Amino acid sequence: MSGAGAPDFFYREAQRLGYLARSAFKLLQIQKQYKLIKPGSSVLDLGCAPGAWLQVACQSLGPLKNGGSVVGIDIKKVKVPSLHCDARVQTVSADVMNMPKKQVRALSPQQKGFSVILSDMCPSVSGIPIKDAALSAELGMQALGLAVGQASSAYPAEDIHREGQLDGSDSGPADGGLLQQGGHLVIKLLESEDVQGVKFTSSGRYNLLLVSKMCSLSSLCHSQSSAKFANHSSGRHHG
Repeated sequence: MSGAGAPDFFYREAQRLGYLARSAFKLLQIQKQYKLIKPGSSVLDLGCAPGAWLQVACQSLGPLKNGGSVVGIDIKKVKVPSLHCDARVQTVSADVMNMPKKQVRALSPQQKGFSVILSDMCPSVSGIPIKDAALSAELGMQALGLAVGQASSAYPAEDIHREGQLDGSDSGPADGGLLQQGGHLVIKLLESEDVQGVKFTSSGRYNLLLVSKMCSLSSLCHSQSSAKFANHSSGRHHG
């Protein structure tokens, strides 16, 4: 999605296809390449406004008869989109980082956690790339902690800027994480020219996909996105 005319093209395409934002194409591309969301998957969308990822997640579940569920949480009130969504989609208006994990887990089928967690949370942009990248990294670290529980608790937020391994070989539901074993975690990060090469290494039981959106020092965000996929699963997958 590069080039001077690309943003306008994807904006027009989103309108034509009924998506609420062009960010839908980012998740569509991820889904096409990695097929993270399958029939029967339980999906948690963190920072779900305006709802484009809810639309793609529900579409990816397939027909209603396939089952599955999509839960979107955002600090803003988000209405379930009328297009590309059905009864399997629900939204909650809350600050997920201040919600007890037990309360979030209760939103999952049989309260067993989610097979896919998406984080498109973004800080209020200040226009200072290095500051915005740091705030984005902090949100990403919080999303990681919410997903895998104590597997990430030993690492401060600034560690997100360097490659490191999260010692979570024994982590799982008992650690308070919301992600099922073998589940998929997608985190979007803002990445400045001064902070590059961000990598996570999660527990051996999880699959982690980082989607970074590059910002130049002039604070102009390019639409070119890169996806880095690290497969650290133990071979057991859910939905």
